[in-house]
Amino acid sequence: MQAVVLSAGKGTRLRPLTDDKPKVLVEVDDRPIVEDVFDNLIEIGADELIVVVGYLKEQIIDRYGDSYEDVPITYAHQREQLGLAHAILQVEPFIDDDFMLMLGDNVFRANLADVVNRQQEDRADAAFLVEQVPYDEASRYGVLDTNEYGEIVEVMEKPDDPPSNLVMTGFYTFTPAIFHACHLVQQSDRGEYELPDAIDLLIQSGRTIDAIRMEGWRVDVGYPDDRNRAEQRLQGGPEGTAELATETAQPSEAGTD
Repeated sequence: MQAVVLSAGKGTRLRPLTDDKPKVLVEVDDRPIVEDVFDNLIEIGADELIVVVGYLKEQIIDRYGDSYEDVPITYAHQREQLGLAHAILQVEPFIDDDFMLMLGDNVFRANLADVVNRQQEDRADAAFLVEQVPYDEASRYGVLDTNEYGEIVEVMEKPDDPPSNLVMTGFYTFTPAIFHACHLVQQSDRGEYELPDAIDLLIQSGRTIDAIRMEGWRVDVGYPDDRNRAEQRLQGGPEGTAELATETAQPSEAGTD
């Protein structure tokens, strides 16, 4: 399966660590975050890495060239950083079939393979890891709203008043249906084309979406303190494992086409 790595962001919240390098080259435990991302994806079966680059992209391209650990790399260029849905559209010409997607600034030690397996078993149009976070942190993420049966009924990006503390992490699998949804997304109030809005379009149009509870841990390296926390965990700090559960949203059969 092809794997997309989103690596175009400036990482303004990580300054001064990103003053002279792209966010994904910030080191955690003496190696760039993106190498940990590559290793995770290759371990669960990635046979091609498609890396979306933007800010200081030459540093990434010069460092890794056309392969990493004998896995070929293709680069897609996001010339303006206009959100994750916009970034995904940059890889559309390179995608052949279902694909994995990981944010290039997340450190995972979690059940990533479960997402791939569940999406393939269910033939879902999207699958992703979700986790519960403190309510005061939920507004940093894409938040899921569920009904009384635990089915996802809405996904929203960084809401001011989150309806739950169940949020998307930085790992997904998609069918090419996500591209049509991304083309339909309108710019948000933040001026970006948001990935949760595209996923919400899939849900509302009747596509099957699988949300798998995370088992293990991950750190979204958004701030310098997050980098330190990720490093502590990689060096044997507390892992905060969570119980695995699965939620599945299966709306009506209407498609987006």
